[in-house]
Amino acid sequence: MKKLLGRLMRRLVVAITGASGAIFGVRLLRLLRAQGGIETHLVVSKAAALTLSAECGLSPADVAALADHTHASGNIGAPISSGSFRTDGMIVAPCSIRTASAIATGVTDGLVSRAADVMLKERRLLLLAIRETPLHAGHLERLATLARLGAIIFPPVPGFYGRPETLEEMVDHSCMRMLDQFGIHTDVAPRWGEADGIVAFGAREAGA
Repeated sequence: MKKLLGRLMRRLVVAITGASGAIFGVRLLRLLRAQGGIETHLVVSKAAALTLSAECGLSPADVAALADHTHASGNIGAPISSGSFRTDGMIVAPCSIRTASAIATGVTDGLVSRAADVMLKERRLLLLAIRETPLHAGHLERLATLARLGAIIFPPVPGFYGRPETLEEMVDHSCMRMLDQFGIHTDVAPRWGEADGIVAFGAREAGA
């Protein structure tokens, strides 16, 4: 593994699947690149190529340029498919219900679900930015199974206390919160109760 200032460089796997919300995966890659010191490994599913084009006007090659390493979704022999390849965890953003179901049931016939399964078995962080609504009982049962297995279920729900004015601001809020789960700090959106964020309503009412 590469070294940064005498210590091991962090590694994070980012997967983009075919659910709506491809912008979340793209923005995460850009934030991680700006952060520095984090080696990114990207997997783009076949369905994600369609949503990247339709929603962002981007090709898989455009997105691959934002990552340090890119792995084909069908390459089960990629480094990230093995537990001996050390990483800090994995974010699937957006995560389709199909992908979530495959991970929950141990169907590892593609690299996204295989890498996610590795995260669970190695007790590493796995964050799934679920993008589906409404959810029926079957969906909820799969998500409950994933939570019991140790996955972080993270629907990218925007916070409105910062009064976002653009789509980008809402995306940034969710991406910031996702990276928080991995101890990666970036202040691209207001934080509740912090000096450069939003004070609590009670403090406002008290004249603070």
